[in-house]
Amino acid sequence: MKPASLALAAVTGLVLAACGPSEPPAAQRPATAPLPTAAAELREVDLSTSAEAVVEAVRQSTVSAQVSGRIVDIRFDVGDRVEKGSVILRIDERAASQAVAASEAQVREAEASLVNARAQYERTKQLVAQKFVSQAALDKAEADFKAAESRMKANLAGAGAAATERSFTTIVAPYSGVVSARHVQLGEMAAPGKPLLTGFDPSSLRVVATVPSAQVAAIQAGAKVRIEVPSLGRWVDVKSVTVVPSADPRTHTTQVRLDLPDNAKGLLPGVFARAHFITSRAPRLMVPRESVIHRSEVTAVYVVDDKGAPSLRQVRLGTASDERGVEVLAGLRSGEKVALEPVKAGMAPAVPAAPAN
Repeated sequence: MKPASLALAAVTGLVLAACGPSEPPAAQRPATAPLPTAAAELREVDLSTSAEAVVEAVRQSTVSAQVSGRIVDIRFDVGDRVEKGSVILRIDERAASQAVAASEAQVREAEASLVNARAQYERTKQLVAQKFVSQAALDKAEADFKAAESRMKANLAGAGAAATERSFTTIVAPYSGVVSARHVQLGEMAAPGKPLLTGFDPSSLRVVATVPSAQVAAIQAGAKVRIEVPSLGRWVDVKSVTVVPSADPRTHTTQVRLDLPDNAKGLLPGVFARAHFITSRAPRLMVPRESVIHRSEVTAVYVVDDKGAPSLRQVRLGTASDERGVEVLAGLRSGEKVALEPVKAGMAPAVPAAPAN
């Protein structure tokens, strides 16, 4: 072989080595997994009017101090579960204990005076019967006896009040619940009326919605109500409906209390909710909730054609919705398939946008 041919073969080998292994043919490439889809379908849904609402506890209270004293013991903190009757906080009771001891001593003194006055009254009655003393002496002995008896009752009441005052130094839970706020620290001074702890009962919750007064008649007529909690993606059925018998004269709105079932777990007071008052049923074009994407001011879905290729299409949504889907007013036809994983569909090879219908 000539030297020129050898040189050309060497250069060709270097070029092929630099290019690396050749790509496999299209038939040997791994196939992309098909996108999960669902069809836009026409089905009957509940038509409703919605109102913004908030979750609140039926039983929520702030425990306050009834006596003055330094806080010496705090047994629960925020988030702790407390059973009814459990001691949650203690206030220094030394001053209250001294007051109880003083009142008990006064009771014993009054009791001794009462015993002496009763004995004196009995002796005077006997002496009057024997004509040894006058009626005036008997009247005085009787008055002394009644006065001693009244002092005894007053001292007993004072002792009871002192014991009750001492019991106020031990704060107990009025019902079972969860501590939601702590307003004091260990060592602070408590004073009558000062908030100590706030708690609520998570087993009894309700949703308070504000609705226009014009809708109150339909709600009182027995409209079915469902609660949507957007932050949790949950829908909850309502146990009972109570319309507050008053209206705001400025906004012309009325509050409606919607009691939640006992198994409504995961909800907390203050969570935003939306009340849907169902008035009728009608057929609507619906798509799954997870298929809808929101980009700035654009609401769209990825429509998948017969070959499995997704294309972005803008849609206009309606007001009808449930836990499964949302209403589409424009942009789709019944039977068209939409991607259930918009993010994955957006990473697929781009295709020309499909025209809106």
